[in-house]
Amino acid sequence: MGSAFFYYSMKDTLKQIETEARQAILKTQLLSQLESKKVEYLGRKGIINQLLQKLPKIPQREKVGFGKEVNQLKVTITNLLSFQEQTLKQQTLEQQKHEFFDVTLPTKPLNGHLHLVTYAIREITAIFERIGFIRVSYPEVDYDWYAFESLNMPKNHAARDEWETFFVDMPTDKKLGEIVLTPHTSNGQVREMERLGKPPIRMINIGKCYRRQSDVSHSPMFHQFEGLVVDKGISIPDLKGTLDYFAREYFGPTRRTRIRPFHFQFTEPSFEVDVSCDLCDGHGCRMCKAGWLEIGGAGMVHPNVLKAGNIDPEKYTGFAFGWGVERVLLMKQGIKIPDLRMLYSSDVR
Repeated sequence: MGSAFFYYSMKDTLKQIETEARQAILKTQLLSQLESKKVEYLGRKGIINQLLQKLPKIPQREKVGFGKEVNQLKVTITNLLSFQEQTLKQQTLEQQKHEFFDVTLPTKPLNGHLHLVTYAIREITAIFERIGFIRVSYPEVDYDWYAFESLNMPKNHAARDEWETFFVDMPTDKKLGEIVLTPHTSNGQVREMERLGKPPIRMINIGKCYRRQSDVSHSPMFHQFEGLVVDKGISIPDLKGTLDYFAREYFGPTRRTRIRPFHFQFTEPSFEVDVSCDLCDGHGCRMCKAGWLEIGGAGMVHPNVLKAGNIDPEKYTGFAFGWGVERVLLMKQGIKIPDLRMLYSSDVR
């Protein structure tokens, strides 16, 4: 008798709370007041939580029924709040259509955050600085000599075609040639050799690059980071160890990398470096096609490049690599961005 009386008494209480909530919420005319009602009913110290705190004191036979009734009340109040919020927002929009708004008034800026590419650049820089690389910066608009000629690329090389490279309409220098938007950060290699004069050299150059390419894994403007190490006795194991170190630090210990023989004019031997795709776990998708995504090139610095930087290739050897910042960012675990161009869209998500 006592248990049944308690149950029906609580049902009456819940019904009364629902009636009062319905009246209070539907009479609310301001979004700020509606937020207060939300806290009053659904907040941490709100009415719903106060009811749930009574569960331990309720007779065992009535607990399940009481819990269901409280949860149903919570759903009802949530729906009422949502309905009234949409109603008030619609009313506000209707009012704004008929109100004058001065678009020249200064606005209050929204809180933002750094771009994902900026975060990536900072992390990449920190990883290489831990093993002694020095961050440098070289021109993003440079002479043909630094972008091509000094890198052992002949005048008839395909990369120097106007369908691949952006040429700048400016006077040509008799010695250094035309001016281009740098297609890679490799233009910093000879510049760094000239700056230091002699080895040891251990640089990381990060900057913008420009190429006539646009698809899910290419953008006309992108960021690249260029590594260059020159010293006595530098060999392929030094290169491979450096790349493996970066891959473990940036992508995580579970990701796989591989190198494939390739050809670049400024390195010999040359390699392309791939990482297993995070989007499809290496099974193949629209981004990677076959489970692996090429993230950049690498190799041993060509003797002709060392000579262009006034360094004796009989005494010194070196390795270099150039990877796209956006590409390694897309392959970072958990990012899950299926199209590189999304990084430069207006979608803040």
